[in-house]
Amino acid sequence: MTEGTASSAEPAANRRALALYGALTFFAFPHELPFAAALGTPAFDFGLVATWLAPAALVVGLRGLSPRRAFRTALVASFLAHTVFFYWFMVVVVIYAGMPFLLGVLAPLVPALYVAPFTALFAFGFTRFAREGWGGIVFGAALWVAIDWARGHFLGGFPWATLGYGLHLDTPLLGWTRLGGVYVLSFFAAGVGLALAAWWSDRSAARLRELVAVLGGLVLLHPVGWWIASDSGVPVETVRVAAIQGNVDQGEKWDAARREEILSRYLEQSREAAREADWIVWPETAVPGLVEQDTPMRGRIASLAREEGVSLVVGGMGVDVDWQARRFTAFYDSAFLFDPDGQLEDRYDKTHLVPFGEFVPLRGLLGHFFQALASGLSSSDVTPGERPRNVGVRWPGDPERRRLVGVPICYELIFPDLVRRMGGEGAGALLAITNDAWYGRTGAPHQFLAMTAMRAAENGLPVVRAANTGVSALIDARGRVTEHSALFERAIVRGRIEIPKDRKPTFYARQGDVFAAACTLAWLAGAGWMLVREKRPNGTH
Repeated sequence: MTEGTASSAEPAANRRALALYGALTFFAFPHELPFAAALGTPAFDFGLVATWLAPAALVVGLRGLSPRRAFRTALVASFLAHTVFFYWFMVVVVIYAGMPFLLGVLAPLVPALYVAPFTALFAFGFTRFAREGWGGIVFGAALWVAIDWARGHFLGGFPWATLGYGLHLDTPLLGWTRLGGVYVLSFFAAGVGLALAAWWSDRSAARLRELVAVLGGLVLLHPVGWWIASDSGVPVETVRVAAIQGNVDQGEKWDAARREEILSRYLEQSREAAREADWIVWPETAVPGLVEQDTPMRGRIASLAREEGVSLVVGGMGVDVDWQARRFTAFYDSAFLFDPDGQLEDRYDKTHLVPFGEFVPLRGLLGHFFQALASGLSSSDVTPGERPRNVGVRWPGDPERRRLVGVPICYELIFPDLVRRMGGEGAGALLAITNDAWYGRTGAPHQFLAMTAMRAAENGLPVVRAANTGVSALIDARGRVTEHSALFERAIVRGRIEIPKDRKPTFYARQGDVFAAACTLAWLAGAGWMLVREKRPNGTH
């Protein structure tokens, strides 16, 4: 495509399409409703419509542009769209981090500046190597997956709002994530969007046939996805679980004067939950102190586990201590496992930390200007754990038996490859802990829940999600939220989860991002082949 091919009417049409792309990007993911508590419907979610249309609007908006101009145009459009999408960064910075309002206004620009170049790269690659027909649809969808995958890894990655998450309510289609992770859903959505864009731009019989074939294929993908996720015939065992939502305001979590009240709240709610639960999960950093060093505090938690005969997973801060120097050498965002005998059995340390939240990247350079927002009891950076791993939780009624479970902590849950390692190493369930109080009453807690549900679907594992202020939830192995709390209320989310006895980890849990890597390699190979053809004498493109 070249700029010269565009008619005089097309720039305005392009702008309208790109404005629609921005709106669809926003509505492809759940958001908090105004007056949600009064209405009783906390989130609206148009993802099952907007997710298919957003790629189409973007491509239509790029029609007739040269690759370089498409890059610049998409960069601006994506930046503006994601600045609006990440509005909740202002809530984090101003309300909970206590920073000046001006910094809060600028805060959404940071994630938008990270995401926009990836959208621009897609625009450049798509327009530079655009082809009509099936090849163009498949080639473009592969490029979209490659870009999504790169965004999840570059400089540590930030895959929030990856396209495929918009389909988190399409339960039959979620079965495919057991093979290709969330990226296979990005491929489907991009493919449909590109077919729609091709038909809209050239409403010929050939384009219509392609669109009908793509939509027909999409219909067939649903029963196949349902079959892929079917665990019929696999023996399961059930365990009673509960997630405790203490609803502690972020500004009060580390207030020494509130320590007793906060701990008592969790102990009281847990005793109530223990009437119907064998595994009880507290949120991230629920314990307002140092579990290993505060003997009376640890004793009260241990007494609860022992007296009620339950296994407890509690969020708190772990530490390393130099006993000779009598000082702490490292602080961790940790999950502590207490067994029904009251013993502190294990500690898992969060491995993927939040940049500028729990640590300052390039501290030697940036440390003069920034301080980590969520260091908790520590005045320094939080230290990452060694690696993602599982912990062994005692099976109810059998002191000799344990089931491996993963305990992903907050930010770890947005990284598919990290969580799938827990599934690949034999986890029977995920006991996810998080503190979403930072996000306030925005769409972010609901979007985070959707990403957590995707981890359940990818690994074929039930999830117990304990969140300080919500949304706490139970999620089944297909990725369906079966029970959940409301935001900003004390709650106990309880029920039963089914854990397969002998089922092998899913393909995705064992092999990881094979699909995304294959899309990336296929696109690079195809683009390289086109470049070679172009350089041949009398070559065509």
